[in-house]
Amino acid sequence: QALYLKSHNEFSCEPIRLRMCQDLPYNTTFMPNLLNHYDQQTAALAMEPFHPLVNLVCSADLRMFLCALYAPVCTTYGRVSMPCRSLCLRAKDECHKLMEIFGLVWPDDMECSKFPDCDEPYPRPEDLLTGSDTTDQPSMTVQRDYGFWCPRELKVDPDLGYSFMGRTDCSAPCPSMFFNQQELTFTRYFIGVVSIVCLSATLFTFLTFLIDVTRFRYPERPIIFYAVCYVMVSLVFFLGFLLEDRVACNTVSPAHFRAPTITQGSHNKVCTLFFMVLYFFTMAGSLWWVILTITWFLAAVPKWGSEAIEKKALLFHAVAWGLPGTLTVTLLALNKIEGDGISGVCFIGIYDIDALRWFVLAPLCFNVAVGVSLLLVGIVALNQVRMEIPLEKENQTKLVKFMIRMGVFSVLYLAPLLTVIGCYIYEHAYRSMWETTWMEENCRRYHIPCPYKVEQISRPSMVVFLIKYLMMLVVGIPSVFWVGSKKTCFEWASFLHGRRRKDGVNESRQVLQEQPDLAQSLLREPNTPVIRKSRGTSTQGTSTHASSTHLAVLDDFDEPIRTSSVHSKTSYHGSLRRSRDDRSDSVVYRGTEKNSFHGSGQRLDRPLSTHSSPHQTEGLSKHSSQRDKTESPPALIIHGTTESGSQVVDNEGTSA
Repeated sequence: QALYLKSHNEFSCEPIRLRMCQDLPYNTTFMPNLLNHYDQQTAALAMEPFHPLVNLVCSADLRMFLCALYAPVCTTYGRVSMPCRSLCLRAKDECHKLMEIFGLVWPDDMECSKFPDCDEPYPRPEDLLTGSDTTDQPSMTVQRDYGFWCPRELKVDPDLGYSFMGRTDCSAPCPSMFFNQQELTFTRYFIGVVSIVCLSATLFTFLTFLIDVTRFRYPERPIIFYAVCYVMVSLVFFLGFLLEDRVACNTVSPAHFRAPTITQGSHNKVCTLFFMVLYFFTMAGSLWWVILTITWFLAAVPKWGSEAIEKKALLFHAVAWGLPGTLTVTLLALNKIEGDGISGVCFIGIYDIDALRWFVLAPLCFNVAVGVSLLLVGIVALNQVRMEIPLEKENQTKLVKFMIRMGVFSVLYLAPLLTVIGCYIYEHAYRSMWETTWMEENCRRYHIPCPYKVEQISRPSMVVFLIKYLMMLVVGIPSVFWVGSKKTCFEWASFLHGRRRKDGVNESRQVLQEQPDLAQSLLREPNTPVIRKSRGTSTQGTSTHASSTHLAVLDDFDEPIRTSSVHSKTSYHGSLRRSRDDRSDSVVYRGTEKNSFHGSGQRLDRPLSTHSSPHQTEGLSKHSSQRDKTESPPALIIHGTTESGSQVVDNEGTSA
């Protein structure tokens, strides 16, 4: 019986060097043999447990049966001669008791049912006739591509589900198959320093938000969540630097690992945790940048206000946290986790090109495409607003300033991210060549077949990996440039000295931002000068484009605007005038007293507004008691001042 195997369509006959198989009717064999041993040295190691049985001659057929499997006769190309099932059964039955004494078990790949049902000697006469034609050929005249054979040192327990370079139950060497120890040490310290810088920058951004949570509202709120994501990313890389390769690599264990190998799957709990945090927050950070461009688009194009965008916050959170969570759970189910011996963390796509392509490159490229599109549309829309809508010079300048800040922030984010994507594409394109080069350099060390017809060799550049890790962390630093301003310095100074901002300051800012139409209508009364105490708040822009103007004033300083508790517009403008001019002389207060409410002298003992001090009220009472007998009843003023009232104020201001 003869079987034709596609894997043996190109092979050469080589002399038998196995000690047990000398002095046989044939003297040439081929590799890989019927048990998939790729060379005679590996076959000899596998035959060692059977040496006592052969020496004791427990069966006359055992030696021939073993040689038929470990060193089969070399016949015509493409034809493999298999031993008969009867030969296997005789050897197994006759040596069964002796195998129990030596504690041996008949291997599964030698099970007799796998061989053809015949009763012929081995080798058959036709095998010897055809084999003689190829005996004189040199063993290396016809070479073949064996592919990658997993070395014995890298084989792992089949229950772990490992795979490496297309071979199951195999793992990559640790800490790295491409770089030496000196290069690895430098890279680890480099990653450690960069992770500390990124952790400090992003943590500063988040703490600045916690000091004043009302400062960063939509459309800029996603920057805070983006910073939180990269706090976690940089923290994982920093922990990987501290732990070195203790998490990413399997230590030598007689039961499972013959040599240090890369961790795969979810059996290592710490490695699984590192992967979940790193992958989840990397994808979430990318999505929060996309959401930032969406909110920027909504504020710039359809002119949505801060409150309208904030109503969609639940949807933003569901997408930004839900999609990365789904991808993370999917990768856990697929058992795609891999240790990174260079950085000490666990991620995906380090050795599995398919996982890199679909779970890293595809999401990042999609996010970049969507974000850049929305960003450009928003910039064009705001530029049209700046050119077509008549705004004050101050607001024009601030709108341009905001556009520049948004553009610079986006460039600072996109440049590192695009560099990371470029590094991933570089790895994706050259990974097979690097693996072939590694096989060429290590095949003799691991006793595995060397690559066939290697035309070009290439090793990865350490600089590329340094740039990749640098940009993976630097991409989180731009968040600190957004919060970096004098206002942030003042807030931190106040916080460190134990002084907190008054609630009234934020409330007044909230009133002006949330209700721009009301503020503008109050500040634009006839005969009343425009008072602008909240810097950057437009008082002459129309409500149609209030959201565009609002974009330009998100990060300006807030100054207190004193608002009166009374319902008269006269009191409102009076409080604004007092806040601006900071006047405290009694003449102004007497003028204000005479032109407030219904002119009743009985109300002089009450404060005119919620911001009037007791001292001012007392002064007003004293002056009014002396003037009530001689002054005429004050006129009621609704908008602005009456002629008589303004005359009194002007005269007394001149005398003062």
